Amino acid sequence: MVQSDKIPTHVAVIMDGNGRWAKERGLPRISGHRQGVESVRAIVRTSGKAGVKFLTLYAFSTENWKRPKTEVSALMQLLEKFLKNEIPELDKNNVRLRAIGRIADLPERCQKQLAASILATEKNTGLTLILALSYSGRAEIIDAIQTLCRKSADKTLRPEDVTEEMVSQSLYTSEYPDPDLLIRTSGEMRISNFMNWQMAYTEIYVTKTLFPDFREDQFHEAVAEYGRRQRRFGGIES
Repeated sequence: MVQSDKIPTHVAVIMDGNGRWAKERGLPRISGHRQGVESVRAIVRTSGKAGVKFLTLYAFSTENWKRPKTEVSALMQLLEKFLKNEIPELDKNNVRLRAIGRIADLPERCQKQLAASILATEKNTGLTLILALSYSGRAEIIDAIQTLCRKSADKTLRPEDVTEEMVSQSLYTSEYPDPDLLIRTSGEMRISNFMNWQMAYTEIYVTKTLFPDFREDQFHEAVAEYGRRQRRFGGIES
């Protein structure tokens, strides 16, 4: 068991490997995504029990819109179903749902179900589950810059007064602390345009486990590895 003071406050997860998991088994890609939903359920429950306060899942990137229309359509249907069916489970575990990204790009049915699920869980006080949907780290930074430019244009902000904190408060994640730990499944060594600004001092844990096989034991292993590290934030080792 990891010491309570070594539990990350905010964990972010790049859920990679659903397609490969399906291919290895001779199944259609959507089967990997469906199995990935089971992993989502497992790590949401495990995060809450472990004392994690925020869990951000990279569920759908802006680049994912380039995938075949049949796969995108199936993913949107799976998302809508997940959002609808998981409300009782989220409520049971005191989980509050939130979302970041260009949500207006989602199909209208998904947007409506997402809004309904967020509203249904807004009074929960345990883990905050944040879904990154139609999300891009670069797009987020561009949107933040545009927000600051508008303030500059209407004379409420001088360029020389822009600070890191001001940029952070203009991001989609302004309500949340930066991630302490990033978990990437499937062994790929990149962050894939995910929370580019927020990851400046995040500890990164990469596992070769494909996401549909990533469950409680694998999550605990990642958190234990985080607990063994010493975070210096640019300083020196103590």
